[in-house]
Amino acid sequence: MSRLCILDGGMSRELLRLGAELKQPEWSALALVNSPDIVRKVHEEFIAAGSDVVTTNSYALVPFHIGEERFQKEGAALIALSGQLARKAADAVKDRNVLVAGSLPPIFGSYEPQNFDPLRVQDYLKVLVEQLSPFVDLWLGETLSLIAEGEAVRTAVAADRKPFWISFTLADDEAQVRGGEPKLRSGERVDDAANWAASSGAQALLFNCSKPEVMRAAVETACRAFKNRCSTVEIGVYANAFEGEQNDSGANEGLHTTRNDLNDDSYSRFACSWAEAGATIIGGCCGIGARHIHRLKQTLAG
Repeated sequence: MSRLCILDGGMSRELLRLGAELKQPEWSALALVNSPDIVRKVHEEFIAAGSDVVTTNSYALVPFHIGEERFQKEGAALIALSGQLARKAADAVKDRNVLVAGSLPPIFGSYEPQNFDPLRVQDYLKVLVEQLSPFVDLWLGETLSLIAEGEAVRTAVAADRKPFWISFTLADDEAQVRGGEPKLRSGERVDDAANWAASSGAQALLFNCSKPEVMRAAVETACRAFKNRCSTVEIGVYANAFEGEQNDSGANEGLHTTRNDLNDDSYSRFACSWAEAGATIIGGCCGIGARHIHRLKQTLAG
C-alpha cells in the first residue's frame, strides 16, 4: 500500500445521529429494515469526510442479533441490501476510487470468544459471503476475539479470491491500558495473532473496537513479528470510543456510553501515534463519527 488508507467510522451512532431507530438486540440491522436510505447516507457522509473504504452494514445480520428464525427468513436479503447500499455510495464517487469492505462479524457475539462454535460457524459465514460477494472489493473479518475466528473467516472467503483483512479486538482493561502485554479478548497474545496472520494469506491485520490507549502497543508488536518473518502484511487500527469496561455485559444487551474526552482532535492524535508506529490503515469504530474521520484525514495528510 503506497499511502495511508483511511477507513470509515462506526455505523451505529451515525445512524442514530441521522434519525434512524436503533434498539437491542437488532441494533444496526434494524436500520436496514426501517430506514435503508439513512444507511446509505451514513456511507456517503464517511466518504465525504475522506474515507477510502466503507464497510457494509452487515455486522448485526447474524442470529446473535436478529434471531435464528429471522436470519433464516430474511437474513440473505438484508445482507445483500447492506452490500448494495455501500456499493451505490462508493460508485457515486467520480473523482477517486472508494472501496467496499464486506463486514464479516463474530458470528456468536462480540467479545464472546467462549461462544465460538467451529461446527456451526461456516453455516452462517457462507450466507454472508455469498450475498455480499457481488458488491464488495475486499473482506473484513472484524471485532474477532480469538484466532480461531480469524481462521474461520479465512476459510469462508478462500474460494472468493478477493483480498481479506482480519481485525481483532483487544483486551483493554486497566492492566492493558497501563502497558500490559497486548492480548486479544480471548487472552491470546497479539504476537501469536500476528504470526498467524503472516501465514494466513491476509492482506492486512487490524485491531478494532478497543480503547485507543491499547492500540499502539499492538501495532508495535505486530510490526516486530512481521519484520522477523519478512512479511508484507499491512497493519491497521480503528478504535472505539466506549467508556469503561466492555466485557461485563453482552454486546446486544444495551447501549454502551461513549467518552466525552475523545473528540476529533484527541482521536486524531492517537491516529498519528498509530501511523508513527507503523499502521497504514486507520479509521474508527463504535462512537467514532464522520467528524472524527474528517479530522484524522486532515491531520494524517499533514
